[in-house]
Amino acid sequence: MTTVPSAQPLDADELKRIDAWWRACNYLSVGMIYLRDNPLLKEPLAIEHVKHRLLGHWGASPALSFAWAHLNRCIKRDDLDVIFMAGPGHGAPGVLGPTYLEGTYSEVYPDKSEDADGLRKFFKQFSFPGHIGSHVTPETPGSIHEGGELGYSLSHAYGACLDNPDLIVACVVGDGEAETGPLATAWHSNKFINPIRDGAVLPILNLNGYKIANPTILARISHDRLEALFHGYGYTPYFVEGDDPETMHQRMAATLDTAIAEIRRIQSEARRSGKAELPSWPMIVLRTPKGWTGPKEINGHKAEGSWRSHQVPFSDVRTNPTHLKLLEDWMHGYRPDELFDADGRLVPELRELAPSGGRRMSANPHTNGGLLRRDLKLPDFRDYAVQVPDDQKGKVLCENTRPLGEFLRDVMRNNMTNFRLFGPDETASNRLQAVYEVSKKVWMAELLPEDADGGELSRDGRVMEMLSEHTLIGWLEGYLLSGRHGFFHTYEAFAHVIDSMFNQHAKWLDISKNHVPWRASVASQNILLSSTVWRQDHNGFSHQDPGFIDLVTNKSPSVCRVYLPPDANTLLAVADRCLRSTDCINVIVADKQKHLQFSTIDEAVVHCAKGIGIWGRASNDEGVEPDVVMACCGDVATQEALAATALLREHLPDLKVRFVNVVDLYKLQPASEHPHGSTDREFDALFTTDKPVIFNFHGYPWLIHKLAYRFKNHENLHVRGYKERGNINTPLELAILNQTDRFTLVIDVIDWVPGLAARAAHLKERMKNEIILNLAYAHEHGTDRDEITNWVWPL
Repeated sequence: MTTVPSAQPLDADELKRIDAWWRACNYLSVGMIYLRDNPLLKEPLAIEHVKHRLLGHWGASPALSFAWAHLNRCIKRDDLDVIFMAGPGHGAPGVLGPTYLEGTYSEVYPDKSEDADGLRKFFKQFSFPGHIGSHVTPETPGSIHEGGELGYSLSHAYGACLDNPDLIVACVVGDGEAETGPLATAWHSNKFINPIRDGAVLPILNLNGYKIANPTILARISHDRLEALFHGYGYTPYFVEGDDPETMHQRMAATLDTAIAEIRRIQSEARRSGKAELPSWPMIVLRTPKGWTGPKEINGHKAEGSWRSHQVPFSDVRTNPTHLKLLEDWMHGYRPDELFDADGRLVPELRELAPSGGRRMSANPHTNGGLLRRDLKLPDFRDYAVQVPDDQKGKVLCENTRPLGEFLRDVMRNNMTNFRLFGPDETASNRLQAVYEVSKKVWMAELLPEDADGGELSRDGRVMEMLSEHTLIGWLEGYLLSGRHGFFHTYEAFAHVIDSMFNQHAKWLDISKNHVPWRASVASQNILLSSTVWRQDHNGFSHQDPGFIDLVTNKSPSVCRVYLPPDANTLLAVADRCLRSTDCINVIVADKQKHLQFSTIDEAVVHCAKGIGIWGRASNDEGVEPDVVMACCGDVATQEALAATALLREHLPDLKVRFVNVVDLYKLQPASEHPHGSTDREFDALFTTDKPVIFNFHGYPWLIHKLAYRFKNHENLHVRGYKERGNINTPLELAILNQTDRFTLVIDVIDWVPGLAARAAHLKERMKNEIILNLAYAHEHGTDRDEITNWVWPL
């Protein structure tokens, strides 16, 4: 059994001062939740000093500041580079207190000065309208992890330590958080940390026993099973357990000394020998009471060590004189007169406990990663272009993502310390395997002889693969927020696994970009969705879901971008743009299968820059008003729309068709709603104000209506897209079932162009016949007809 070291490293004076600093943190935590005035209790506590709405979470805060206090001791003594990750939900009081006591908060927000008036404002702002929330929001110095949604602290921590050899990320994991799926998989992150080139994560699992109203699982299993669990994960667990502050201070100090020495030993041996293996990294199980140091009982019910301490232990302070007195006694119990001087500033002997400058966890530059970010050294994406001669447009076939993989290979080659590729077990499946020519998949666990035969595994790989999108995107977010660059890819249908993580990162970027001026710009999060809905010949219905982009369009327009390049060259231009951007989430939808190529690289650059445009070669309306606009967005949608246009040009040569292709999805939204949006004049010039628009879309059709509904010609906009119809289908069969095929599009034009129905009745019948014949052929032969499979753009 792993035992707590028996040494007592703190002398009497050090023990007294660390405990006093921690008491000051706890005093601030209670004050933030309850008070709007009288911050130092210089006068008897009165109703008017208490907030009307009591919001916040007390239960986890004491353990957070306890860990912080002891980490400061180690940082200052050994000049360590450490950042703090607070996992427990809404644990902000336990983090905000230390940031204020270290002086960082007052430096960033001068009105929250280190005096009585500043402390009053500091208390009042917490969970108060127009100010800060009850979790570790972007406004909090020293944070790159909000904690408002549980499960991602550990993956964020591991992402931050990648390529940061001297950094230690102390990650406090809440025991409620530990029950989530993302957190459970994140424990395996230790198998991907190379002790030669990466930093270290020190997980601190805080077992306080309760969630909102229930016990936590890990707090109720036996010690032996808990220890075995973490040995099985590959850690050496150290247990710090108890409720007596003096004893716990000594245990925590000794345990941190042991854990940090073990981290340094592992790194030193690996770096000295040049041999990286999978070590057993230390972690700490910190078992403390819920609401530690709070009231023992409230109204005859147990409070400290109970779920009743999870949020606000008692909330009727303004109406219950007994509870007002209880609050006053509770706060006086921390002896604030010993902690703060007459002006309200932390006394000198306690101020000196914190590290200085950037060694403070609240001011560490890794937690404002934009300060450390260096621009990528990007190769010229034009060098990876598919050659598409004018007479071969729409005739050349290429896997759209394969040239992207070659481009990313050299992006990685040029940036071997600050760029990584993240994705599930699908790098080769998504045709990005060229990156392996520069760097393999990192793998610190056991290697077998057969792995050398195409396994692409390496101790020093820079490709991050794990079959957990949660963990991967968490790594990427931690990597980006601490100043580096990355690229994430996954199958389109399974991007929904990270829906909520995307939501949280988008909110973090929105607040950071628009409301926190001291946060420097970080590299954008780039997400490639491949193996898309329209090419699921063998996977079937389970792999058909283009709805992730619907979610993206719900988030802040200041940070979200969606691109659907129609071919490989446009994909290259889009990728280059995304890798150069900051403070955004760029979602790129591009299939991995072979597709016809329509653009030269120069044309792709122009088309990408505009985001939307008329394809003159597919149009015949130059100089006149079109009869119909054929629009499209997405690779397969574009091919079917072009095929439909070719049929119209062949059979109805007098019909004036304008062909519009969309790369930047937000071009379909008004400029007043999105920075990439179109003005009314721009939209009307492309789509007219009164002509029918047949729009073939990659995703769910209602998304186009949602974006474009304000434009004048919306009533004439007829959208085709995926409608949840399909299974094991040929490509054309799947398109026909969802009415995005060329034949249905021709029928739509005939139906919607005024006066065309009567004179094009025979063509409409022919299109209906083609649908029936092609469905029958697919069901009989298991493939599409040769004229479909081998179709090329005839114009």
